[in-house]
Amino acid sequence: MLDLKLIRERADFVRDRLARRGRPEYVAAVDDVLSLDEERRKAIATVDEMRARRNEVTPKVGRLKKEGRDAEAEPLIREMRELGGRMSALEARRSELEGAVRDLLLDIPNIPEDAVPAGGEENNVVLRTWGSQCAFPFEPRPHWEIAERLRMLDLPRGSKVAGSGFPLYTDWGARLERALIALMLDMHIHEHGYTEISPPFLINTDAALGTGHLPKFGDDMYHVEADGLYLVPTAEVPVTNLYAGELLDPDVLPRRFVAYTPCFRREAGSHGKDTRGLLRLHQFDKVELVRFERRESGNQALEELTSHAEAVLRRLGLHYRVVLLAGGDLGFASAQTYDLEVWSPGVSRWLEVSSCSVYHDFQSRRADVRYRPAAGEKPEFVTTLNGSGVALARTFAAIVETYQEADGSLGIPPALADYLGTDRITV
Repeated sequence: MLDLKLIRERADFVRDRLARRGRPEYVAAVDDVLSLDEERRKAIATVDEMRARRNEVTPKVGRLKKEGRDAEAEPLIREMRELGGRMSALEARRSELEGAVRDLLLDIPNIPEDAVPAGGEENNVVLRTWGSQCAFPFEPRPHWEIAERLRMLDLPRGSKVAGSGFPLYTDWGARLERALIALMLDMHIHEHGYTEISPPFLINTDAALGTGHLPKFGDDMYHVEADGLYLVPTAEVPVTNLYAGELLDPDVLPRRFVAYTPCFRREAGSHGKDTRGLLRLHQFDKVELVRFERRESGNQALEELTSHAEAVLRRLGLHYRVVLLAGGDLGFASAQTYDLEVWSPGVSRWLEVSSCSVYHDFQSRRADVRYRPAAGEKPEFVTTLNGSGVALARTFAAIVETYQEADGSLGIPPALADYLGTDRITV
């Protein structure tokens, strides 16, 4: 959520930054917020004036009544009765306006950082690449063909149990998935200094509001209506809300957490896109990095977090690139995002496996997570960041396609060999 004070004092700046997202309705919402807020402030001022008048008249009425001058007191009593009715109506309107302003603020995205280019996906910037495309002496096959032949995937039976988009990993596929999770957790814990969290896989409405998933993306989440809960779309949601409603001491920050969860997404509006294999799913595994930082550390922390996600891809020997997202391709809550995309030779495309983002105080303002910079100082909202470290389904696909052999077997990245107990999978 944006700071209402920032919108009041720097409205042109907010409009300019939101314009980079390419959605005129976000810019127009700034004016709607300012209009409602102005009406709210006028209502408060009017009520304050009325309250001052009541405080002035009430003791006077008491004195007149005490002195037996009821005739003089009666007009003042009628005035106070009428004043009380008007005050109640204005207080109700003020409360209504506060709710309307909050609702509008919940629907306005974060303002992009200065480094974020304007425009849509076509204006994304490739910052760097690592590795190179594999040169195969044969026509590389897509991952679903390889994995099904090696009995690592059984997509038809997964579909039979839950529907399309819910994969079933079998035998070496299940073991590879588990090995990837273990490798990532071990790297982030022992090499990058994160604390492991095993969070709930269900979240409540407040948690989803805190990260910006509600109200904007309610249609994309699986809702357990009877209990008022949602299946986690990402570990970002429960972990970011660990400190919701808390005021942290200065020595608490920074805090850096890593968590594995399955992720559930309805992918509303994306029917018919990337339906083969593991490219677009309703359920997939992910190892997530979440950080709580001081305000001044946010941008540096984003670079570090991104490097930690990159380290996983390098350890796996996957050709990847880092992409700075333009405003129109930026997530709702993000101020700046780097996407990590791996090259998948069997489908001849770049596959996004991580989005590393800094939110500054956008999420913490919604979730009310504050810290005191030093003893006796005024509390500030923490800066939050997160990034996949990394998402598994597409990483699994890229590994299978990158390490496929002409004889139909599958080589195993050296970093995973000890976890799997083999360096090759064969029929």
